[in-house]
Amino acid sequence: MQTASKKVINGWAMYDWANSVYNLVITSTIFPAYFESITGDGNENTPVDTVRLFGREYVNTSLYNYALAVAFIVVAILSPVLSSIADSRGNKRKFLRFFCTLGSIGCSALFFYDSSNLAFGLACMIIACIGFWSSFVFYNSYLPEIAAPEDRDRVSARGYMMGYIGSVLLQIVCFVLVLQSKLFGMTPGEGSQWSFLLVGVWWWGFGQMAINRLPKSQPLVDVEHTQVLSGGYRELKKVWQQLTYLPVLKKFLLSFFFYNMGVQTIMLAATLYGKSELNIPTTNLIVAILIIQLVAIPGAFLLARLSKKIGNINTLMLTVLFWIGLCCFGYTIPKNGINQFYILAVLVGFVMGGIQSLSRSTYSKLMPETKDTTSFFSFYDVTEKIAIIIGMFGFGIITEQTGSQRNSVLIVMSFFILGLLLLYFTRQAQKKEEKLVNG
Repeated sequence: MQTASKKVINGWAMYDWANSVYNLVITSTIFPAYFESITGDGNENTPVDTVRLFGREYVNTSLYNYALAVAFIVVAILSPVLSSIADSRGNKRKFLRFFCTLGSIGCSALFFYDSSNLAFGLACMIIACIGFWSSFVFYNSYLPEIAAPEDRDRVSARGYMMGYIGSVLLQIVCFVLVLQSKLFGMTPGEGSQWSFLLVGVWWWGFGQMAINRLPKSQPLVDVEHTQVLSGGYRELKKVWQQLTYLPVLKKFLLSFFFYNMGVQTIMLAATLYGKSELNIPTTNLIVAILIIQLVAIPGAFLLARLSKKIGNINTLMLTVLFWIGLCCFGYTIPKNGINQFYILAVLVGFVMGGIQSLSRSTYSKLMPETKDTTSFFSFYDVTEKIAIIIGMFGFGIITEQTGSQRNSVLIVMSFFILGLLLLYFTRQAQKKEEKLVNG
């Protein structure tokens, strides 16, 4: 096949430019800080801040984690169905447009969220999360359709870089709105609300421009609607059955399940941990997240280089060991320890992007030769989402039971330890398989 025209490639990459602002502004920086601020009492000496919702009292940070977990439950249920639709390639562009619009509306509606309507704000957050992650199924499935195999690395990297540049640009604008809100006649809270609206408008506006440049997809097979809806789950079952005969891949997936549980939980809970547990000011939190973004790219490049020298599994084992050290460091940071938090941000950024990209490439290398790649990656995707659900619920429950997010960090560290042990068993199974192949 030939790679699509420059117009199509740029359109595809532009969708990453469009939706990456959600990940940076809503998931990582301004929204978590805003949520903690309006649900807290503003008193540093209060051990934990609580809120009431539907007749039950929750620790505010735990409720945030539960809401995200609910969103990922929906995504995990939808993911096989969406993958099946992407395989059939019937209405791919329409579904991408739908979830882009859904997520954008969720972000924009956060403009109306304040301390008086907690349930509304959580519902908007859940809707935005579902829109973001669900749209990715269709966005990613366009790559093999628009790029020849020899160009896919280059095209994929272009999307990643466009997303990074776009998200940082809007983050700076939002940063000014929040920290210099008086210049615009607003409070910092109102600056945050305008930031959420900007994210929704940015995502939808650039998203529509991107989607309009993408080609219409033709269905590969003529299947009935009910078969499309159930086909994704049947494919997951087939992959699960095949894993019995793929011991290396099976052990790797199990290790990935645990250490990725730790990685994703830290990424999603880091801002609230810094804000409520360490009392880091919002300004410093945003700076720390930007540091992570800047360090992630060279970190991923260096880990990729290391994997060529010592192998993927060995590199992942060293990286997971590094994450265990980061958990220990994060646990010991004192309140108001801004400098230590910056150091932690640099170290997390160094391994954050690398472990995700290396995990995906390792999985693709361990997969059997098959035309059913979407089914295998759907299984990988569902594994990732279930890990996030357990991680977020676990983090929230431990915080509520013990009254401290620091204890939740220890639970996260145990995920990494289990992942490391399972990576060791993966490496042993790989060595055994190599001996059999080499005779």
